[in-house]
Amino acid sequence: MAITATTTAFSSSFHGTWGTTVAGEDYHTMLAKIAVAPRQVKPLRHGPMMGNVNEGKGVFAPLVVVTRNIVGKKRFNQIRGKAIALHSQVINEFCKTIGADTKQKQGLIRLAKKNGERLGFLA
Repeated sequence: MAITATTTAFSSSFHGTWGTTVAGEDYHTMLAKIAVAPRQVKPLRHGPMMGNVNEGKGVFAPLVVVTRNIVGKKRFNQIRGKAIALHSQVINEFCKTIGADTKQKQGLIRLAKKNGERLGFLA
């Protein structure tokens, strides 16, 4: 019984080294072609601003600013505090009427604050 050995040659489309890309370039040559974006530097943070971030924003902002300038900041902040407290009481009574829980009530108060900022009442 005779054993014959046959050799099968494998053919491959890979012609090059492990350091070449599909385009046939060397890895290091390819890296040199890639443009490196300049690093963006973060701006320096300054201390807290003492101005109002909502000044000049919203429909009622000009009226609020004029009123504050006429009445004075101290008196204006007292009036504003009373108005906010009164509005919170109205929201609390509304929540009692409809049977809303504390979480819903807090959500309504936050919503009122956001709406006041957007309309310019907190300018």
